[in-house]
Amino acid sequence: MTDWDKELAKIDKQLASMSDADLVAEPARPALPAGKPAGKAPAPRQSAAAVEPAAPGTRAATWALYGRIGLSVALGVGMMFWPYDAKCGPGLALYLGAVGAVIISGIWSAVWSWRHRASRLHVLSLLLVTWGLVLGSLDILPRVGYAKPNVLHPATWACK
Repeated sequence: MTDWDKELAKIDKQLASMSDADLVAEPARPALPAGKPAGKAPAPRQSAAAVEPAAPGTRAATWALYGRIGLSVALGVGMMFWPYDAKCGPGLALYLGAVGAVIISGIWSAVWSWRHRASRLHVLSLLLVTWGLVLGSLDILPRVGYAKPNVLHPATWACK
């Protein structure tokens, strides 16, 4: 039987003795085309992103990201104070349109926070998408027969 603790200890010891530059392998050079004289091969072309690590976002990009999240959160919180009747008819359509805007703005914020590697803002954006889905489901599910209707969320789409 192999003693894996000893084997892993050997590997750890070897890794500890190596420098970081030795651990990262150089990219493979392309083979020379047939008919070309052997000599110094040209360095392969690499994009700037592959050569340098990703730089943190600029100050303007960070402010834009916070602005997107701020607008989305303001819209989500504002839905708690919806001033119009949203039980049926055009009022319900406007309300559900605004709920759709909450969901879309949450997705919009989530995409940008993912691109800028802002984990906390990404979680906040996903919570905002969830909030929009909850708000929408409170009004849609009783009307499609999945949830129990009540006075605030009746089973009808149109007003009588």
